Amino acid sequence: MVFEHKRRRLSMAASLLAGTALTATTPALAQDAGAAETDTDVIIVTAQKRAQDLQDVPVAITAIGTEKLDQLQVSELQDVVKFLPSVTIQTAAPGFSQVYFRGVASGENANHSSSLPTVGTYLDEMPITTIQGALDIHAYDLARVEALAGPQGTLYGASSMAGTIKMVTNAPDYGDSYGAIDLELNQVAHGGIGGTAEGFYNASLGSNAALRVVGWYRKDAGYIDNVAGSRTYPTSGITQNNAALVEEDYNDVETYGARVALGIELDDNWTVRPTVMGQVQTANGSFSQERSTAVTGDLQTVQYNPEYSKDKWLQAALTIEGKLGNWDLTATGGGLWRKDHVESDYSDYAYFYDALYGYGAYFYDNNYDLISPNQYIQGGDKYRRMFGEIRVASPQEAPIRFIGGLFAQRQRHEITQNYIIDNLTDLFTVTGTESNVWLTRQTRTDRDYAAFGELSFDVTDQLTLTGGARLYKYKNSLIGFFGYNANFSSRTGEAACFAGPIVDGTPCTNLDKVTSDTDAIWKLNATYEINPDVLVYATWSQGFRPGGINRRGTLPPYKPDSLDNYELGWKTRFGDVTFNGAVYQEDWSDIQLSFLGENGLTEIRNAGIARIRGLEADFSYRANGLTLSLSGSYNDATIRKDFCRIANPDFDCTFDPGDGRVNALLAPAGTRLPITAKFKGNAIARYEFPLGSWDGHVQGALAHIGSRRSDLRTFENGLKGTFPAYTTLDLSIGMKNDKMRFELFATNLFDERGVINTGVQCLETTCGDPDGISSTGGVFYDTVIKPRVIGIKTGFDF
Repeated sequence: MVFEHKRRRLSMAASLLAGTALTATTPALAQDAGAAETDTDVIIVTAQKRAQDLQDVPVAITAIGTEKLDQLQVSELQDVVKFLPSVTIQTAAPGFSQVYFRGVASGENANHSSSLPTVGTYLDEMPITTIQGALDIHAYDLARVEALAGPQGTLYGASSMAGTIKMVTNAPDYGDSYGAIDLELNQVAHGGIGGTAEGFYNASLGSNAALRVVGWYRKDAGYIDNVAGSRTYPTSGITQNNAALVEEDYNDVETYGARVALGIELDDNWTVRPTVMGQVQTANGSFSQERSTAVTGDLQTVQYNPEYSKDKWLQAALTIEGKLGNWDLTATGGGLWRKDHVESDYSDYAYFYDALYGYGAYFYDNNYDLISPNQYIQGGDKYRRMFGEIRVASPQEAPIRFIGGLFAQRQRHEITQNYIIDNLTDLFTVTGTESNVWLTRQTRTDRDYAAFGELSFDVTDQLTLTGGARLYKYKNSLIGFFGYNANFSSRTGEAACFAGPIVDGTPCTNLDKVTSDTDAIWKLNATYEINPDVLVYATWSQGFRPGGINRRGTLPPYKPDSLDNYELGWKTRFGDVTFNGAVYQEDWSDIQLSFLGENGLTEIRNAGIARIRGLEADFSYRANGLTLSLSGSYNDATIRKDFCRIANPDFDCTFDPGDGRVNALLAPAGTRLPITAKFKGNAIARYEFPLGSWDGHVQGALAHIGSRRSDLRTFENGLKGTFPAYTTLDLSIGMKNDKMRFELFATNLFDERGVINTGVQCLETTCGDPDGISSTGGVFYDTVIKPRVIGIKTGFDF
């Protein structure tokens, strides 16, 4: 009977979890006690908050385990995304990345006051999504990375509208004491030398307790040169140069961190797992190259002010698992403390506004002498995130199964942005600052509460129906100050204040708004097991993203947006071959579109609907030392109605609002959504063979991403340009035995310059020639993938 087959698989899953500490690798990890005794074709995931064989989960999942992460030279999130067919990443620098699933991207300006991400990120049981995106966690001693495509709103809630990425760490192992040390030395083409030192030790503290300690240090060499340049401001005639900042390979990064996890079995039914993890990442310079001009070339830029960021975070979590009769209970909670400091060059803004509008005439010192309008930013963010969830799950082998619980989280974000012009007259300096022409100092608070549940019923031995719901309430607020001194602007900043200072460090308050909503999202699924190795499913699921506050106080709050997903999928395993896939349609409603408006302020409004139709599939073969895998996705993602400058459901883009504003068609219906390519795919081939008393291997990994729009809007996309397609090839060769391993590798072997982001500091409606500089434009900066890296790795177990 199929019921018996399901019970056998569930029993296998439970034993795997007990024996390998939630490890999901193929093949099993030699590091983990007892792993060699398990079925290496079974990958255990916790996507549905239960331990299940990947092939039994009716969800589109890509799971990459510890050993494969190492084989693919993965050290950070950007490296993982390359091998996740449904996922796209957009980044400006380490620690500032946005992740997208299945084309659900509108080209968001990931500003501190803008929309939450469309993708949820989890570290073990805890959500760690912040407004800046995913934490840039160094990938070492991870049990696996799970990428769950499509809305995961029922079980994962807000900001899992388009998908969820789970990073699962290796838990303490009670069975034995052991450890490993791994070292790497590498050189980046056109740049410097970097390396990594990392290790872990698992200490058995008896038959019912264990401690796992992990540490890492990584130095990423720079490859962008800051070359000499100068510019003369038209209004004042003052010349600026960057001689003091000229440097080769100036965008180096230093990352170090640690994790300590304790596992305690209180008795046969109850376990406690406290974990503390933290990381410090310091990045120098810029990670973008200027589009070629008479001054700059490949991997070069001209920056006139220091560029720097330091990102520090600490996560503490506690998970308690136990039994209430024959039901499972899981209680988990924790906190995330994150703090970053950023220094940025903003002189392009000053120069081109001076050229366009005589901007520099407004800037003089206390003696009324003109000064350089050169502008730079010193900013910082402080996050305090608290989270708690309690859930119960009925016996997994029963024909009727339930999982559900309560969820709550609160994130407080303290925002500081100092826009500085040195020696600025006190008359124009924002009150209480030294030389700020502009100040943003605000406190943003995002709250999310939910009750959720899923009920599954085995109608027959082969057919299972599942229904799920999540009742949620969010409440988001933004309070503080943004803007100029009242003498500099009579409309914004201090001139618009309506109360004294509420947030520390502000001259007064000109923004204090709250938005909230209560609603529900739903899920229906039918799963049919044709035989023990072939499963098909159909799903309708919903996801949502909370609304929020526009920091321009005259604009209304923006509403939630939502995603309806209609999906047909299959999971198959035929001996040494697995073939999984899904076809889907996703309808995205009330899109939260963010763009730069007046004074360069981010504005968000709900702008129509989009439809994504796509296909994703992965194939793998493993036998006789040979492993082959192919995966890819196709997404046709377009807006379904005209996108107008002024949104009004009762009129088209030609209507006259009658209040002095001008409406315009920004993007016609049928325009592709930006950031995501129509096609993305990868192929990996690995051959393992005996080499005397050692095991040898050779591996090649090919990754391709197609062309992408840079912006939804037609005019802005024409200025910024379309990101061209690119393909990378990684190679490795190595050997290992029971205790030692050596590997020589190369990533991006052909030294591709794949563009993953672009930016410009001038107003997007006045930017000029995208191939360089014009009298009405600005400088375009393209963030490119890392050039070719060649390295050697060694490690040993003890």
